[in-house]
Amino acid sequence: MTLHLGLVLSLCLVVSCRAGKLLVIPADGSHWTGMKPLVEELGRRGNQVVVVIPEVSGSLGPSEHTITLTYPVPYTRTQLQTIQRANLDTIMASDTSNDISRMWSYYQTLTVLRNYTRNNCDSLLSNQDMMQTLREQAFDAILTDPFEPLGVIVGALLSLPAIYIQNGLPCGTDLEASQCPSPPSYTPGRFTHFTDHMTLRQRSVNFLWALLRPLACRYLYSDVNVIASEILGRETTIPELMKKASLWLERNDFTFEFPRPLMPNLVMIGGMNFEEPNELPEVAIMLLLITVLHL
Repeated sequence: MTLHLGLVLSLCLVVSCRAGKLLVIPADGSHWTGMKPLVEELGRRGNQVVVVIPEVSGSLGPSEHTITLTYPVPYTRTQLQTIQRANLDTIMASDTSNDISRMWSYYQTLTVLRNYTRNNCDSLLSNQDMMQTLREQAFDAILTDPFEPLGVIVGALLSLPAIYIQNGLPCGTDLEASQCPSPPSYTPGRFTHFTDHMTLRQRSVNFLWALLRPLACRYLYSDVNVIASEILGRETTIPELMKKASLWLERNDFTFEFPRPLMPNLVMIGGMNFEEPNELPEVAIMLLLITVLHL
C-alpha cells in the first residue's frame, strides 16, 4: 500500500475540512524512520504537528514542517550508545537453535525494552512544565508508536483520540489490544520461526507461546503499568489503554506476514516508506521478456 493511502486514512481522523493539531510521540530507531515521512507530510499539508522527543536519543531529531519539543533524560548520548551496544551484543549472541533458547532470547529482549521504556516514561511524565505545555495545546489527536508505551499513557492522560503506527509489538499486545483473532493452531507466533504449515509438535509449541504472551506482557509493562496507574489515578495496564485506540496503522503487508483476520480499525500500510518506482527503460523490459521466454 502506498504512502498516499496511509496519509489519507490518518488525515480522515485528524482533519475534518480544516487543519488539525496533532501530537506526535515517536519511538526511537527504525520506528522513527518509518513514521517520519508520514509526520512531515501531515505538517506539509497545513496541520500543526508537534513532535515530543527526548533530548538524547539514537535517531530522533527535528523534522520538516513540524514543531519539536524536547525533554531531559537521565543519561548522556555516550551512555545511551554504550548501553544499546551492550544490549545488542547480548541479543545477537543469543542461541536461537531450539525452542528453549529462543524463549530465553525473547526474555532477554523484553528485559532490555522494559528498562528503556521505564526511563523515558519517568522522564516525560514527571516533567510538570512539559506536561502543562501539552495540556494547553488542545490537540485534536495523538499519533504514536506503541512500541514505547509513553505515547499511550500521554494520550490517555490528555483524553486524545489515538492513532497507533507500529510493526508488531514484542509480546503480541497489538493482537490483544486491537482484538484481532490470532488462532495459534493456524497463525505462527512471532519469534517462533514457524510457517503457517506447522506439524503437531510446532502447533503445540505455538500454543505454548500463545499462553505465555500475557505473562510476557505483564513482565514487559510491569513498571510502566505502575506509572500509568499513578498518573491516571486508577488501576490500569498498557494493553487496556491500547484497546481504546481509534486507528491502528500497521507497517506490514501480507506479502511478508502470514494472512490473519483484521479488525476494521486496523489497516496494513506496508511499503509506505518506499518511493514510487521509476518506469523500466525499454532495454530492461526487453531483457526481462527474453529471460522469461527462456525459462
